[in-house]
Amino acid sequence: MNALPEWFSPPQDIVNKSVIHRDYPFIVAFDGSKAVGFAALKIHNKFTAEIYNLGVLRRYHRSGIGHRLMEACAGYGKEHDYKFLTVKTLDESAVYEPYNGTRAFYRQEGFYPLEVFTCVWDEENPCLFMVKMINE
Repeated sequence: MNALPEWFSPPQDIVNKSVIHRDYPFIVAFDGSKAVGFAALKIHNKFTAEIYNLGVLRRYHRSGIGHRLMEACAGYGKEHDYKFLTVKTLDESAVYEPYNGTRAFYRQEGFYPLEVFTCVWDEENPCLFMVKMINE
């Protein structure tokens, strides 16, 4: 997360999330012995797992690593009989270029936007809530 400041900040938030991730299912992508991407899943209930955080080093964007992480998240969800994967990301009403690609990535991975919330983070950072069905 420290290597992805456009998506993860401020530093104290990164520290907090690194502690929270210890209790979540955590998937890592490697290039040899180097970690180049990760996903942390937050389990909400017997139906839903949330992609709480996902990141791929910028140098590895558009190389298929994000897609493979998503496949691993969906596989974990299917294996544990969850019906939905959800994700929260910055809504397009907050103009911030790095998240244009993030939203496009999630749409390409089969997520659908459901609702925008201004109470999750704050009004300047509206939260787009997205969902993908992984088990019928």
